[in-house]
Amino acid sequence: MPGAVSAAAPARFDGGFSIGGLGEVAIRCRDLDAMEAFYADVLGLERLARREGGIVFFRVADGVAGHTTVLALFDAGAAQRRVHPRPDEGARGETGGRASLHHLALSLTAQAQARAVAWYDRIGQPYRIENFDWIGWRGVFTQDPEGNTVELVAAVGKPDE
Repeated sequence: MPGAVSAAAPARFDGGFSIGGLGEVAIRCRDLDAMEAFYADVLGLERLARREGGIVFFRVADGVAGHTTVLALFDAGAAQRRVHPRPDEGARGETGGRASLHHLALSLTAQAQARAVAWYDRIGQPYRIENFDWIGWRGVFTQDPEGNTVELVAAVGKPDE
């Protein structure tokens, strides 16, 4: 099969390119209005567009080479689009039908993270803080209205050695 890599002999990457950043994360939502309000009003993301068919786009960061890093919210009740074919299937696959999201991490400075904690305290948004000393990060974890874990992560110091 063209493009397949044998599990017995892992290939050493030599593709001549490197990933520059994350382009988009898309979440299928049962309550699009509540999710839109959370990401706009609790996290302060800039709404780029609300499109016909139940899709809301938020700007996360500048991104790479003109492609803005985006969070997209898709109404779960909207018609499923058949896209993203798997190489090993004749038909095109469904997006997200059986996908799972562990958590969404959004980066910010340590100073902005402290302001976010103060904001959460002010509005009564539950959260927990976890330090990742091995890499020098601190995460502030909360949940969106659908129960997805959202982390605000900041570099706070050099990893312990």
